[in-house]
Amino acid sequence: MQAVAAESGDRGSCMRVDIITLFPEMFTGVLAASILKRAGEKGLAAYHLHQMRDYTTDPHGKVDDRPYGGGAGMVLMCQPVVDAVNAVEKMDLLPSRRVLLSPRGRRLDQKLAKELAREPRLMLVAGHYEGFDERIGQLIKPDEVSIGDYVLSGGELAAMVLLDAVVRLVPGVLGDETSPHSESFSTDELVEGGLEYPHYTRPREYDGLPVPEVLLSGDHAQIARWRRMKAQEITARLRPDLSVRMESPAAK
Repeated sequence: MQAVAAESGDRGSCMRVDIITLFPEMFTGVLAASILKRAGEKGLAAYHLHQMRDYTTDPHGKVDDRPYGGGAGMVLMCQPVVDAVNAVEKMDLLPSRRVLLSPRGRRLDQKLAKELAREPRLMLVAGHYEGFDERIGQLIKPDEVSIGDYVLSGGELAAMVLLDAVVRLVPGVLGDETSPHSESFSTDELVEGGLEYPHYTRPREYDGLPVPEVLLSGDHAQIARWRRMKAQEITARLRPDLSVRMESPAAK
């Protein structure tokens, strides 16, 4: 096991994240930068990387084999994955919410990210090759999660995306506690689950393009109305599927 960020601060407010993977080195740069690094430094998240090969009983470190019935590629075997999950589970008294990164899983969205951010401990299992032996899911009983309908070389990148989406929502991680509620796909009153409104900063004019006057007015109610209108316009133009969801009774 490798701990990327030391646990510190109030243990009750620190999310423990265990990541089981064949390529732990892929995570070190991501966990040591930006928001994920800040969460670790604040003692709000602790990341623990676990090499799946460490748990195989095969003398050559083998974790995969050919699929029964034939077919291309190799399949991750039950023994190393199940033993890794069971061993890592015992490393902390907190029970983990297990997440298996899988293309057939529930689609990751902001609602799921918020749900996972409330967990005191997550265990992410990143697969590789053609996938997992079907019995692994039956034995470890994870939530299967997908980040989209496209092919990746493995679950590591998907685990990083999920981790970034989740950890930034842990209370105290972001400096401005209103930030996660006013971004695209949030469900606050201004954005309503759609895309975010346009942003501007200095200078007031650049290459003939000025900042909208309303943002310079100091009238916060007027600015809020303008941002709401622009968010709705952008969502309708770029993501009409989200626009329909925003307007439906079920979305409100």
